[in-house]
Amino acid sequence: MKAKTYNQKGEEIGEVELPKEIFEIKLNTDLVHQVVLAQQANQRQGSAKVKARGEVRGGGRKPWRQKGTGRARAGSIRSPIWRGGGVTFGPTTEKVFKKRIPKKMRRKALLMVLSAKAKENLLLVLDKLEIEKPKTKAMAELLNKLFLKKGSGLIVLPKMDKSIILSVKNIPKADTIQAKDLNVLDLLSYKYLVVPKEAIRIIKDTFLK
Repeated sequence: MKAKTYNQKGEEIGEVELPKEIFEIKLNTDLVHQVVLAQQANQRQGSAKVKARGEVRGGGRKPWRQKGTGRARAGSIRSPIWRGGGVTFGPTTEKVFKKRIPKKMRRKALLMVLSAKAKENLLLVLDKLEIEKPKTKAMAELLNKLFLKKGSGLIVLPKMDKSIILSVKNIPKADTIQAKDLNVLDLLSYKYLVVPKEAIRIIKDTFLK
């Protein structure tokens, strides 16, 4: 499969042959959906917490004697059926939302999404992406020519580059990620994928071992 190649001015300068073992994988929507759900579940903090009857302050004394009052039996004013009492079956921090997805499945799903991006012409390949110092204006001009007028985009960096990260940070609908950290959820969160040629090599070395 071939993809158009652009320079840092946003001009089309040719085509590049994409590795078929990365960009020509048949899509399995069920697998991708499973990996996305697992990623979303693993990002949950699980911080919602209510107090059970044993955690609510007070209620140590029996409200009234067991028999002879004509009222229902009560052992504590912090019973869940009392106003101000504990909560029954409420959320607690003990619940674990983590889901485990095998490494091979995660990688397969990632390659499927990359292939889908390439097939739908949502993959934009740059010959290189280098800037000496952070400059949001220059980066915004480049991204406007590439994709910003048509949708959001994720820029894949071959390595940590603070100048590029800071240049993109304040641009709406755009973000950066290192090639070694690519994942299905981030790929699906953006319409376009901008990949310098060097990043393709990193993707191949990282996910095809």
